[in-house]
Amino acid sequence: MAVQDGGWRARLKDVGPIVLFGRRVGRGLADLLLPSLAHDSPEATASAGLTPDAWSRVIFLEDPVCDGCGAAFEADGGAFAASRCAACLAQPYAFDRARAACIYDEASRGLVLKFKHGDHQPFAPLFARWISRSAAPLLERADAVVPVPLHPLRLMSRRFNQAAEIARPLAASSGLAFLPDALVRQTHTTSQGGKSLRGRRLNVKKAFAVTEAGRRQIRGRRILLIDDVLTTGATAEACARALLDGGARAVDLAVIARVRTARELPT
Repeated sequence: MAVQDGGWRARLKDVGPIVLFGRRVGRGLADLLLPSLAHDSPEATASAGLTPDAWSRVIFLEDPVCDGCGAAFEADGGAFAASRCAACLAQPYAFDRARAACIYDEASRGLVLKFKHGDHQPFAPLFARWISRSAAPLLERADAVVPVPLHPLRLMSRRFNQAAEIARPLAASSGLAFLPDALVRQTHTTSQGGKSLRGRRLNVKKAFAVTEAGRRQIRGRRILLIDDVLTTGATAEACARALLDGGARAVDLAVIARVRTARELPT
């Protein structure tokens, strides 16, 4: 079974506290001597993050949002307004609640793809901070964090699972259990890009399964599932169903970004 969060991290446990302390001191010294660079540019910044221009173009999602898919409501309907959009009321997802940090558009797409396909891992803690803010209500009720897994062949080509790289610091900062290998991708599916909603659902149907160790870890617990982008919800729904079938009490979803049309009324 492929280790979704990178086998090298497990080997760090054998290094010893002295070496780890030395690494932290060295990193702190480097921060004092060298200016931080923006993740999206070679431009120096006060702290690691985005340049002001990139930051200003990202459309962050603020309350009120649909509790079921994270879509922004145009206005706050007040205490008696429905907490879910019409599409989620008509056809709920298998996961209970969802939150996205921002809209997936021209401004955020390049950042996500640079992280996902450009091997730019410094984006991981930045995106984890974004999600910790947008998904705060979900984190409060979660027992454990599970990343959407990659198939071993795709993991070998990409070298890391982007969802796991976000989920790890998110779980650590929230004091939650991080379960990178509770869920596995058992079939090597084709890319979801360009497929219809029905095509996406068929593509990932029965693609995910809970491991034997995972069953013991998720039983009776509320799981926060982490992915990069919510497009139609097909992948997250397949993962949620596998986790629920494996014994999870409930599953919520948190992503970096969602497309504007991720959730529409069925026709």
